[in-house]
Amino acid sequence: MRVYRQIARVVKRADNLSRQRVRERVYQLLAQVGIREPAIVGRRLPHELSGGMCQRVLIAMALARRPLFLLADEPTTALDVTVQAQIFELIRQLASEDNCGVVFISHDLAAVSELCENVVVMYGGQIMEYGLVDRVIAEPAHPYTRTLIEAADGSSDVDVPLAGVDLGLSGCRFAHRCPFASDVCDTVPPEVAVGAEHAVHCWNTGSLPWLSK
Repeated sequence: MRVYRQIARVVKRADNLSRQRVRERVYQLLAQVGIREPAIVGRRLPHELSGGMCQRVLIAMALARRPLFLLADEPTTALDVTVQAQIFELIRQLASEDNCGVVFISHDLAAVSELCENVVVMYGGQIMEYGLVDRVIAEPAHPYTRTLIEAADGSSDVDVPLAGVDLGLSGCRFAHRCPFASDVCDTVPPEVAVGAEHAVHCWNTGSLPWLSK
């Protein structure tokens, strides 16, 4: 299915437009996401586009219904660093121009710190920690957050496997991998404030060395 038809199908569902207005809207969306010569690109098939252009087309489709927020789940997977930066800048620009909120889901902490204002760190579907992104990255409170950051920058001296979540655990789902876990971790941990707009879900905040100082 050609690019034009894919976007047009979404536009038609969003608005009751004439064929001419649909065409104008599709080309407007392609131009909005930085694609030059929208009419030419619109006639192409997906495999005839680069990875970065495919991502831009997908973003155009997502914007076709004028959303209140954009859910971006790993939007730059398999793209090189230069194209990633372009996509991030595009998302920032569109969010500002259209007053559109963005929920950005990623395992890439560098990307999260670059694109986001607030961050929620999750493990096995549970919230481990949340707060202003600069604060959480600079001063991580939860053992999982610290392990995740150390794994990313290679500074960890402890080998804590992060994959293979046990969804059957009744309490903290990181407990079976946490070096600070205790028997109380078999129940769901409380939310504990550790700073302004910064909280952690953990039973053992009083015994964590970086918090008990």
